[in-house]
Amino acid sequence: MPALVAVVAGVVRGITGFGGAMVMAPPLVLLLGPKLAVPVVLLLESLAAAPQVLQTRSLVRWRVVGPILAATALTVPLGGYLLLTTDALTLRRATALIVIVFSALLLRGWRYAGAHKMSTGIALGGLAGGMLGATSIGGPPVILYLLAGPDRIDTTRANLTLFVAASSAAGCVMLWTAGVLDIAAVWTAAALAPGYYGGLVVGSRAFLRFNDLRFRQFTLVLMIAVSGFVLLA
Repeated sequence: MPALVAVVAGVVRGITGFGGAMVMAPPLVLLLGPKLAVPVVLLLESLAAAPQVLQTRSLVRWRVVGPILAATALTVPLGGYLLLTTDALTLRRATALIVIVFSALLLRGWRYAGAHKMSTGIALGGLAGGMLGATSIGGPPVILYLLAGPDRIDTTRANLTLFVAASSAAGCVMLWTAGVLDIAAVWTAAALAPGYYGGLVVGSRAFLRFNDLRFRQFTLVLMIAVSGFVLLA
């Protein structure tokens, strides 16, 4: 079952540039437990995103993504503390409810029409870091912010790819220093990697068939579906 989850997550990751953790983390947490699932997901995400970052780096808007990443890195340790001391199920359900509400607003046509503000990016990055360290799903606040903006699909995808890669790597470092990322997590990630990366290739090819509207609709429907599962699980 974990292998099938990894394949599906890889396909989604290839299409959206970021959705792998959102699809993979909830079922793996149920199957493996949060203290194993969280480092496994972050390992797979950080390694999967590295080649894509190299391919899309010229499209990244550093002035938008930079403050978000800086704030995320600072608050990831707080999320790691929550992972070790707090009921992860409560955190995941609260996150799921927030994602469902904002995704539904975007599907109804709400879009951010103004410029991306540094203060907003820092606030969202801080929230994302805490969520990432606790549940491995730190992307939703940043994803919703970037998807709602005025950028083209290729720019949005490049920004999201960089955010996922860098934030996942920061999460891995934090979990390693805390002793959560251990040899069991490494071997589990290695076992799931072939299916995940195979799905990633399939999804990357499918991405070519998506225009801007279909990309946003697919992403938001996916987020609602996965979050609904997390909320009810």
